[in-house]
Amino acid sequence: MSQVKGLCVLDVDGTLILEEVINLLGREAGHEAEISQITSRAMRGELVFESSLRKRVSLLEGLPILVFDNVFNSIHLSLNAQEFISILQKNGILVGLVSGGFTPIVERLSKSLGIAYFSANQVEVKDGHLTGKLVGQIISPQIKKETLEQWREELKLSKERTIAIGDGANDLLMLRSAGLGIAFCGKEVLKKEIPNHVDKRDFLEVLPLIDCLE
Repeated sequence: MSQVKGLCVLDVDGTLILEEVINLLGREAGHEAEISQITSRAMRGELVFESSLRKRVSLLEGLPILVFDNVFNSIHLSLNAQEFISILQKNGILVGLVSGGFTPIVERLSKSLGIAYFSANQVEVKDGHLTGKLVGQIISPQIKKETLEQWREELKLSKERTIAIGDGANDLLMLRSAGLGIAFCGKEVLKKEIPNHVDKRDFLEVLPLIDCLE
């Protein structure tokens, strides 16, 4: 790879992929309607992210860990996401994924797309089944922001050489912390705060906003 010129951090659910993984897991657990409603409210900024996530995960108790295989096979990348990532990488911009979703999905996505950096929530598993609890650090809005800043520091990049792209209220702090924050098909709460937004679900629409490709 050529010299690292920048860093682009992507949210996953509702941004890189079309679906919200927690809702797909909710379908498997028989709680899709309740979980989807909580997810929508959290993404609009109506609920505290961490407590709403713990509530949703609690409804997944008893699901086999193999459920993540089914869910991974059910998700779809947003239009031209793979091409977008390839273009950035060829231009010396590293890509990272930071997600309020789950490591079993985000890790596989990262590998399939050739992405080196990722951070996501870890579910607790006992005897091959989800306990309904999370372990380790919760990827809260503040942690999303801090993760971008940590990666930026590791790469010795200035703020101006960083991009963050997301769609929900939990991405706001991360988008503000980047040199270029982009609301991608963003919720209204995000678009009110972030001047750069792309309202068509096509990642090639993002490229004209990124001047460090030059």
